[in-house]
Amino acid sequence: MKNDNNDFLEWKQTRSEQIINDKWIDLKKLDYRMPDGSISGPYYKYKRKDYVVIVATDDDNKYLCVRQFRQGIGHITTEFPAGAIEDTDILDEEQKVKNALEAAKRELAEETGYKSDEWRHILTIPSDPTLSENYAYIFSAKKCKKKTEQKLDNNEFLNFEIYSKDTLFNMIFKGDFEQPVHVMAAFLERD
Repeated sequence: MKNDNNDFLEWKQTRSEQIINDKWIDLKKLDYRMPDGSISGPYYKYKRKDYVVIVATDDDNKYLCVRQFRQGIGHITTEFPAGAIEDTDILDEEQKVKNALEAAKRELAEETGYKSDEWRHILTIPSDPTLSENYAYIFSAKKCKKKTEQKLDNNEFLNFEIYSKDTLFNMIFKGDFEQPVHVMAAFLERD
């Protein structure tokens, strides 16, 4: 039997303890009052900067990708260009998307040296609703052209590579394209 009363599903926070708060992450330990009245915890929640993911293709409809080390899983991954949105204090959603688009243009140019005049916002989605407060802004950039050299940040070490559609999706199905939001973005933008 379906229960349409969503009030019965909501958890109420009863305690919050700051674990870490630096320029990279804000990590908290939380307890909640559950719908049945019991207290449960600890649960952990983190906040970091919202970020952009760019599904970028060149004139030949090949995907622009980067390879870099990811410390969470401890090895090198292939993924789309992506990066943090620096100014996230804007409250209006339309302004957030405009700000994210500027970050996407910057990240594509920095990581690949390519630029595009054909941008489209695909989706804004929570990055990991189980643990995180941040959002991924996913964009499409078509007919990208090489305009500059890579201009990587000091802590950025990555290789730029180009893949055909068949190669990219073979990598996805083999588990060799491992960023979940990037995999979703590839399927959302797949022609």
